[in-house]
Amino acid sequence: MHQLPIRVRYIECDPMGLVHHANYPVWFEMGRTELLRDQSGLRYRDLEEQGILLAVVSLELKYKRPARYDDELVLHTHLEEIGHVKITHRYELFRERELLTTGRTVLACLDRNGRPQQIPEILKSSGDSGTSG
Repeated sequence: MHQLPIRVRYIECDPMGLVHHANYPVWFEMGRTELLRDQSGLRYRDLEEQGILLAVVSLELKYKRPARYDDELVLHTHLEEIGHVKITHRYELFRERELLTTGRTVLACLDRNGRPQQIPEILKSSGDSGTSG
């Protein structure tokens, strides 16, 4: 699990003063890339340079409570499962102890031609500590 602090910026809010829904997937991506860096020392950029691309094939979000401008949030990113071709992450976004949003993404491992490829061992071994989530 990785924890990412987020302070809501004014630009991330809609005219009602609430965080616009389009920002949550961006924060999830930030959580995933920092989890990768934290667990394996790899940058997503390193994977791309090796021809390993991870494409989001499924995104699920559940909004429980709104986040607002200048809120201090913490995103918990969990590596839930690593299969042969797909990786599943789970997310929980908190304001202090209050759960605001939950989510899940499934990523497919692709080659440079967009064809599915097996997840490399470096990702499987870095996920060993996170699969119990």
